[in-house]
Amino acid sequence: MYPVIKLKAGKEDSLLRFHPWVFSGAIASLPEDLEEGDAVSVVDHQGRLLGNGHYQIGSIAVRMLTRDDSPLDGAFYHQRLESALALRRALGLARPDNDAYRLVHGEGDFLPGLIVDVYGPTAVMQAHSAGMHFARGIIAQELVNLPGVEIKNVFYKSETTLPYKAALDPQNDYIIGSYATDVATENGLKFHVDWLKGQKTGFFLDQRDNRQLLEHYSHGRRVLNMFCYTGGFSVYAMRGGAEHVTSVDSSAKAISLTKANVSLNFPLDEQRHTAVATDAFDYLAQMEPGAFDLIVLDPPAFAKHRSAIRNALRGYQRLNARAIEKITPGGFLFTFSCSQAISKEQFRLAVFSAAAQTGRRVRILHQLTQPADHPINIYHPEGEYLKGLILSID
Repeated sequence: MYPVIKLKAGKEDSLLRFHPWVFSGAIASLPEDLEEGDAVSVVDHQGRLLGNGHYQIGSIAVRMLTRDDSPLDGAFYHQRLESALALRRALGLARPDNDAYRLVHGEGDFLPGLIVDVYGPTAVMQAHSAGMHFARGIIAQELVNLPGVEIKNVFYKSETTLPYKAALDPQNDYIIGSYATDVATENGLKFHVDWLKGQKTGFFLDQRDNRQLLEHYSHGRRVLNMFCYTGGFSVYAMRGGAEHVTSVDSSAKAISLTKANVSLNFPLDEQRHTAVATDAFDYLAQMEPGAFDLIVLDPPAFAKHRSAIRNALRGYQRLNARAIEKITPGGFLFTFSCSQAISKEQFRLAVFSAAAQTGRRVRILHQLTQPADHPINIYHPEGEYLKGLILSID
């Protein structure tokens, strides 16, 4: 066993229901010399083993990895990674026309605190806990050892995701291999992925299925892609036969990357695309009514913590009201929230309030979520973060 954390009486119930977290308030005792990131064994108040995990300072005190006394070694990580890869193969994601997918989605793949995205020969690893940070070398080696998948490079990108109180000073860099190419393929479309300095791991893989759905709605339509980042929705809309696509983002760098991705896929058809670097709210406010038949609203998280929920909901309401007000009658609105702190019900109520404010007739056509390579552990509903609606606006 690892150093032992003992729980208070009755506080083992959530672990017995397979929830993967131990909260600090549930702990009766722990070793005085315990350091953040240490492997620990968790026992109930009678000393019965509940499993092993990683200790961290904060409200989430332990992220559980096993339900027995299995060591957290290379064999453990190899087995979990192989299981994750088997699921992606069953989903048909690793194929010649699609080499970009999420291989590990934290609790959803029974590896709390770890994210791994694959872009062709490069895996981008992100640690959200000190324990996974300390295990990064072992995990990287097991990634390149996975059978039947050509991962040659492992880039570690955790400068912004690790607990700041841990003072770990991580450096974004290659653990194994080096830069090969920044181009990955998603459903036959090519994208430059900036895992060196871009947001998250460089590309929002969680919108893959929703981008494909947008493609089917785009034919002959004037499409506005707000908060476009790398232009994923824009490129799919162009392949879907959109009459014209306008991409908007406040970041000039994002606009540059969007233009590059449009050029990569449609080098002879760039006149169908316009890219604008400006504030999204300002653009919608100044936009002529009826200028677009299809609008995509995919903003960054408005609420990263529960304390920001109220203001976030106001932001979603204001943003969606502008879009619903301005869109052409008979148009479609794709609207999303990636804020984990915002529930599906809260987001839907914000959009309902926005629709009511405009007085237009609005119907829900689809209710959207994250794709299957971002699985939700059924015992950890907190893992469901992406929610979206496709609306028909009359």
